[in-house]
Amino acid sequence: MPRASRAQAETHRREVLDAAAAQVREHGAHGMSVPQLMAAAGLTHGGFYRHFRSKEDLVAQACTAACAEKSRELADIREASPDSETARRLFLERYLSVAHRDHPGQGCGLAALVGDAARAEAESPLRQAYLDGLRELIDNLGGLGDRSGDEDELLVEVSLMAGALMLARASAGDDLSERILRAARERLLAQPS
Repeated sequence: MPRASRAQAETHRREVLDAAAAQVREHGAHGMSVPQLMAAAGLTHGGFYRHFRSKEDLVAQACTAACAEKSRELADIREASPDSETARRLFLERYLSVAHRDHPGQGCGLAALVGDAARAEAESPLRQAYLDGLRELIDNLGGLGDRSGDEDELLVEVSLMAGALMLARASAGDDLSERILRAARERLLAQPS
């Protein structure tokens, strides 16, 4: 059987990475298996090591991909909005929504992988990818609204967003979950940016 072209190999790698980004957000780093991942991407398990050095390498790259998706979403919202304050409002409304809570596989990689990143070694690829994604989200949010360069406010905003989403997911099925989302959303939207 002929080998895949470079373009096909890159397409396969992207398919695996996209599937991994969804699976680590949905199930966590330890809840994802390489055979299931490769099957989800429509590839055989044997091809995994042609694309990634290890599962740890894949998880770190999946974290990066998940964070990049959220950055693209924010950029798309910013581009479609008449001003940065409207973009901030729309982003917060989407982030702190029941839909985001209920679809972690398509949601924020930072909220989904916080436990995995917290347990990872300080120098691990996952921890580094997580920190890069967190810094990027903080920077991107800093570009919304009329910011006066107050990093502490941005840190509180990101902490409240991610924390509320994690708590809402952990309490899904109870009315407390939606109350958490609503309270966080109202608090952040009431604050001038």
